[in-house]
Amino acid sequence: MNTSLALFPALFLMTITASGYALATIGMKLSTQSPPALSFAIIGLGLTGAALAEIALLRHASLPLVYLGIVVTETLLVLAYASWAHSSISLTQMGGAVLVLAGFALVCLEH
Repeated sequence: MNTSLALFPALFLMTITASGYALATIGMKLSTQSPPALSFAIIGLGLTGAALAEIALLRHASLPLVYLGIVVTETLLVLAYASWAHSSISLTQMGGAVLVLAGFALVCLEH
């Protein structure tokens, strides 16, 4: 990655960003089943964490790398969650994940 941020902190911030977006999504899903205040708190916490981590990333890396890195991280988180929750992943879904990872690798080779 073409950045002044070391690899581990960059990956850590991408994970926080992706996790924040995932937490906000969980809050949105919970809004149909739980009190609105709890759902809004979860959504707010997730989006705040994601925004702060993404701002830190954008200070040290280009927008395309940050965006693709977050998408890749979210993809890996979703695959890990699906595996943990014993959800079946179709061959098409796995192929899509491989394409996301391959695309990020190609972009990283350019930088």
